Amino acid sequence: MRMRAKHILAIVVVAIIAAAALFFSRPAAAPEVRFATLAGESLATSDLRGKVVLVNFWATSCVTCVKEMPMLVETHRKFAPRGYATVAVAMSYDHPNFVAEYVQKNRLPFHVALDTSGEVAKGFGGVSLTPTTFILDRHGRIVKRYLGEPDEGDLHALLEKTLSDPA
Repeated sequence: MRMRAKHILAIVVVAIIAAAALFFSRPAAAPEVRFATLAGESLATSDLRGKVVLVNFWATSCVTCVKEMPMLVETHRKFAPRGYATVAVAMSYDHPNFVAEYVQKNRLPFHVALDTSGEVAKGFGGVSLTPTTFILDRHGRIVKRYLGEPDEGDLHALLEKTLSDPA
């Protein structure tokens, strides 16, 4: 009888741990922030619901950011027709003229926002290192955070999966 009670207790403990792991592994909601784009738009994270969104914090002075930008452009072009959006957020220390010049020279096909006050970075958990990239699902939940340049294959596989999930 004692052995059976221990067995039942072990099963209960495992079930509690599994339930907790499932609960805590749910994607967190993206913060409600407002992006001020170079194009003069004001765009909120809630305006992007229904799309899978990549939010990339970057700077023109960041070597890795500049290196990854062509991959982000190609990723945008590949997935945009399927309900995908990209928002590149220039850090508060990046001069708006440098950002505008980079965007024009490289013909970035997606939203580019200036975070002049640092509020957007703060809203996403105090982003201070670049590049930092977040993937949001169609419900506005953070699916993944990349610190540094994402692996293109991993990123594309995640986008395929996230875009295939029903809205």
